Amino acid sequence: MPPSKTRRPSPAPAGIAWDAAALAPVVLVRGAEGLLADRAVARLLDLAREVDEHVEVTRLEAAAYETGQLEMIASPSLFGEKRCIVIGGVEACTDALIDDVDAYLRHAPDDVWVVLRHNGGQRGKRLLDAVARAGFPVVACEPIKRDADKAAFVSAEFARARRRVEPAATQALVQALGSDLRELGAACSQLIADTTGTVTAEVVGRYYGGRVEASGFRVADAALAGNAGEAIALLRHAVATGADPVPLVAALAVKLRTMAKVDATRGRSGHTVAELGMAPWQVDQARRALAGWSPEGLAAAITAVAAADAEVKGLGRDPVYAVERAVLRVAASRGGR
Repeated sequence: MPPSKTRRPSPAPAGIAWDAAALAPVVLVRGAEGLLADRAVARLLDLAREVDEHVEVTRLEAAAYETGQLEMIASPSLFGEKRCIVIGGVEACTDALIDDVDAYLRHAPDDVWVVLRHNGGQRGKRLLDAVARAGFPVVACEPIKRDADKAAFVSAEFARARRRVEPAATQALVQALGSDLRELGAACSQLIADTTGTVTAEVVGRYYGGRVEASGFRVADAALAGNAGEAIALLRHAVATGADPVPLVAALAVKLRTMAKVDATRGRSGHTVAELGMAPWQVDQARRALAGWSPEGLAAAITAVAAADAEVKGLGRDPVYAVERAVLRVAASRGGR
């Protein structure tokens, strides 16, 4: 294969967002967040088809790769059409792929686009390092874990569709569906397709009210407000509709952890929302929830939830009872000293 005369790309940044991915002779899509990685690959294929609607797309699995396949597929075409080669599962690649890609990077042709998809971790590091040294772009698709980042994801989904979404609606979606980014993205798509105008919390409630009302966060909100009866009723409804005790306890823990972080900044200057690592609405919500709570009560609630967490993960015989007891103890701790 003749060497390309095209100037090598300049070193890429640490990571490009999936929706900013652009075609290049080689693009590495790296990260464990499957939804974002799928979108990045789909975007690159769409861009390739915009350049040549007859682009030839070939998909390979890195774990089954054999020596010479890349060079053979990337060889000049008889009819001159563009080619796009998508190699999946690079984290499980063969040594043959590492060697072939390393060689390919030195003379990647301009009429072929190679997309390498690596699902995270350090396996295949030699290949990752080779791509980085060559200066080709890397698309970062790391898992979105913080609620603030999930809220930003939701906002971006609606912004791309040129739709407005209220902060309260964003919060409701994150609380109801934020544990699974694919589900959260699907919910955004459904709301965009099925509704008009600004998406409000009431609209979200109509579509996902059952998920919101039965979620661990609603249980936690009631318990933190000291409403033991409402919290237990919501808890039993959640369990009856299939909720697992582990995420129910986790919701209590998340709320209490957020409250503790915000409480630690009360009366102290120099602490910004960004330093807390939370969205503004989360900080405001935690401040409202802290009304009626003393440091001693907060400590007692955190201790109760820590005990329940251990019980639902194997130390107790009845996980549901462990959650109920924790909910009652949290509710009783409000105002306690």
